[in-house]
Amino acid sequence: YPLVTQDDLIDAFSTLPRNLNFIQHSGRLGWKLNKRARPIMIDPALHSLNKSEIWWVMKQRSLPTAFKLYTGSAWTILSRSFAEYSVVGWDNLPRTLLLYYTNFVSSPEGYFQTVICNSEDYKNTTANHDLHYITWDTPPKQHPRSLGVKDYRRMILSSRPFARKFKKNDPVLDKIDRELLRRYKGQFAYGGWCARSGKRHGTCSGLRSENYGVLRPGPGSRRLQN
Repeated sequence: YPLVTQDDLIDAFSTLPRNLNFIQHSGRLGWKLNKRARPIMIDPALHSLNKSEIWWVMKQRSLPTAFKLYTGSAWTILSRSFAEYSVVGWDNLPRTLLLYYTNFVSSPEGYFQTVICNSEDYKNTTANHDLHYITWDTPPKQHPRSLGVKDYRRMILSSRPFARKFKKNDPVLDKIDRELLRRYKGQFAYGGWCARSGKRHGTCSGLRSENYGVLRPGPGSRRLQN
């Protein structure tokens, strides 16, 4: 869930290189080598309309030698250039890794990390951070702890633009909308990108139509830049 407006995010990122990729990554897979890299699984849901359990192949595979595996957060902010490379893949690396990660559990936690860290053109364009505020139980469970009102101040002090995870309709979401995003029920968040014209002229929060297109960054931009 966003902790800053779109104008805050655009303003804070405007001073950064346009080819920068926020992608948390590590070459130390630890337990994931034997639990995820070696086992082969098949997800039948890829070929069906219904959700079903994955199938495990008894035979395991050896670790690849043509590229090094990386892992990290599934939450990323990718540059347009790297996104296009991941789709087009002019040196065939993205497609090779796509086929490899097809049989890999939790592939979003490794695919982009492995592509970018093995690419000569993009391996030096990373910022090793996923820009999310996340907290875990002690000891850690499979999923992060759900955030609430008691976490509100810590979320702000973290200076991160996003936070997860939240329970549906948790009161803290209304507090974030009201105090950080200046968004009211049935409206979009405050910002110069939102035009107050046409049939949906009432969907923008607190902005006059003559200011459309002019960025209106607020405290969120300053928090993020710090």
